Amino acid sequence: MEEKMDTIFDLRNVSYSYLGKIEALKDITIKINRGEQVTIIGSNGSGKSTLLAVLNGLVYPTAGDFFAFGHPVTEEVFDSIKENKFRTYFRTKVGFVFQNSDIQLFSSTVFEEIAFGPLQLNIPLEEVKARVEDIIEMMQIAKLRDRAPHTLSGGEKKKVCIATVLVNNPDVLLLDEPSAGLDPRTQLWLIELLRELSHAGKTIITATHDLEIMDMISKRSIVMGEDHRIKLDDTPNRVLSNYELLMESNLVHEHMHIHGKLVHEHLHDHDAGHTHVHLKS
Repeated sequence: MEEKMDTIFDLRNVSYSYLGKIEALKDITIKINRGEQVTIIGSNGSGKSTLLAVLNGLVYPTAGDFFAFGHPVTEEVFDSIKENKFRTYFRTKVGFVFQNSDIQLFSSTVFEEIAFGPLQLNIPLEEVKARVEDIIEMMQIAKLRDRAPHTLSGGEKKKVCIATVLVNNPDVLLLDEPSAGLDPRTQLWLIELLRELSHAGKTIITATHDLEIMDMISKRSIVMGEDHRIKLDDTPNRVLSNYELLMESNLVHEHMHIHGKLVHEHLHDHDAGHTHVHLKS
């Protein structure tokens, strides 16, 4: 397969509807190049998770064309025995971190969980063990190695899920709402990890509605509207400056204001007067 291609994902007028009735994406045209850090932002139901699913080959466009690494991605291609080489290549190059960690975790121990992916790719056992040990050390989760995944905290589960993806050393990392439900310390760890991976040349695409981490983890932001179309594709700073668009996309409300990197919410209480709440510093 071609390793030097600058454009990794190329979507041309892509639409997707569930059961042919429920529209999730409408006329999406974007290109994402090698090494980019992109956030896809939008309110719940705007289609950002579906867009990630398309990029990961979990669902296929119901209209339009999707190319990955210069190769068409369709159900026929992924199901074709002749295309097995490309499918395997795609799965080694693209990693997906689900929003719900419990969907991703099913093995008896954390060590076995992280080893599962490489074993499916027919990597020799000794190399798998070495990879798992390396990723456990890198992620600083040695104390979890013999624990059952279902006994872990939310933040610990997220770390293990990311480890199960990074162990395959993908070029592209797709993350669906990775900061959801994380405590402040784990969220900071996540931001620093994504920055390190970006510096290592990884392509990182994150779906989120957390406006406060956008400019910390990306240099490009794609805004999905409630009509399932792309409303803006620009820098995080320009997106955050477009208050009218954020209102229209249901990402902020009329009592919420953005001052630099700090989001303020003005709550109006008729009895207590005007309260100024700092959502995050």
